[in-house]
Amino acid sequence: MMRTILLATRNQDKAKELKAMLDADFEVLTMKDFGIEIEIIEDGLTYEENALIKVRALKSYVQGKDIIIIGEDSGLSVDCLNGEPGIYSARYAGENVTYTDNNEKLLKEMTGVPEEQRGASFITAIAMIFPDGCELTCEGLVRGKIVLEYCGEGGFGYDPLFIHEASGRCYGDMTKDEKNRLSHRAAAIEKAKAILEQRI
Repeated sequence: MMRTILLATRNQDKAKELKAMLDADFEVLTMKDFGIEIEIIEDGLTYEENALIKVRALKSYVQGKDIIIIGEDSGLSVDCLNGEPGIYSARYAGENVTYTDNNEKLLKEMTGVPEEQRGASFITAIAMIFPDGCELTCEGLVRGKIVLEYCGEGGFGYDPLFIHEASGRCYGDMTKDEKNRLSHRAAAIEKAKAILEQRI
């Protein structure tokens, strides 16, 4: 029987990636599909806390239904910036900014940093609430480095600035399918799938 997952995100780019990774085994719906218009305040101190805040905010909307809620929080942690932008990745340059605004600020902050000191990690934390109320979390992480200038036009967020260490390729140059196999989000989703398979 096909199980239904509600994604706790209003970011349609994230929703598309998550749906592409989960679609084979689940019906994946978004807040938009459910007509949920609430603004979720992500004021946790970690990716995991923010992911849990998201799924808990939607719990009342699926009460009594056989629906699994999945939320995620992702960010870029740059070594030489003491982990910034971190949990503030989406609003690094301020509130209601574009991806380009955030990228430009990051490049500016890293002006003069030599290549060997431009290490960074992309991190995704996933939280799940099952119909019985059980909450479970997992995390995916990939290492890489921040380039000196844009290295691609694909993807979203900081993708055009990040070289994926294991492949040596820029996220911004990857196709959606390639990124969906190699990314931090993919690593977290694989762990999430294992948890889902154990519980279903």
